[in-house]
Amino acid sequence: MGAIRQCSRSACRQSAVATLTYVYADSTAVLGPLATYAEPHCYDLCAQHADSLTVPRGWEVMRLAMPTTPQQPGPDDLLALANAVRDAAARPARAPEPQVQRGGQAAIDGPAAQDGARRGHLRVLREPS
Repeated sequence: MGAIRQCSRSACRQSAVATLTYVYADSTAVLGPLATYAEPHCYDLCAQHADSLTVPRGWEVMRLAMPTTPQQPGPDDLLALANAVRDAAARPARAPEPQVQRGGQAAIDGPAAQDGARRGHLRVLREPS
C-alpha cells in the first residue's frame, strides 16, 4: 500500500482527493477521482484546489463524479496484501554480507566461509594458518 499522496500545487500540504489530466488535442481538462497510481503527466489535487480549478480561455473542464466517501480497501486489496506478506515470509533469509578486510580480500563468517567459495563477484579466501 502506498503513502498518502499530497496535492501537486506548490506549498499545499493537503491530501490529494482528485486527479487532473489534460487532453491537449481537445483543449480539455479532466478532473476525476484520485487515480490509483501517481503518474508524471497527471496532477493530484486537494479538495480546495479541485473545487477552484480554472483552465485557459477556450478550454473545457470535464468533471467526473467524485465519490462522497473515501474508497475503503476491498477484499481483493486485503487478499493481495496477505499474499505479499506470505510470499515475503516464505523467502529464504539473505546470507551475511561479505566484510572487506585489508588487501581487498572478502571474509564471511559461518558455514558459507569455505575455501574458494564464490559470492557474486567476490571469492572467499581463508586466512593462512
